[in-house]
Amino acid sequence: MVINRLGGMDPLQDVQGSKRTQDKLPTINTADSINVSDEARELAEAYYAAEVAAVTPDVRADRVAEVKEKMKNPAYINQAVINVVAERIMDAYGI
Repeated sequence: MVINRLGGMDPLQDVQGSKRTQDKLPTINTADSINVSDEARELAEAYYAAEVAAVTPDVRADRVAEVKEKMKNPAYINQAVINVVAERIMDAYGI
């Protein structure tokens, strides 16, 4: 089987004589930009708040020490304090 050239094409001549396609394209100078939706901003803020909450200790040692000092005083625990604490506990549980 013999394959003859079609139209007398010379591969080396075609490569050397062709122009680059990039030379024909117009150059567009635009700066890159992004748009962030309001939903994405809110999600980013929620993610940041969750990260801060994760690294924040659950127990505030300064408040614990303050309450321990107050409890050493026998006059601190009275009916008013007991009522306030009871109300706060009931509010926390939705009662």
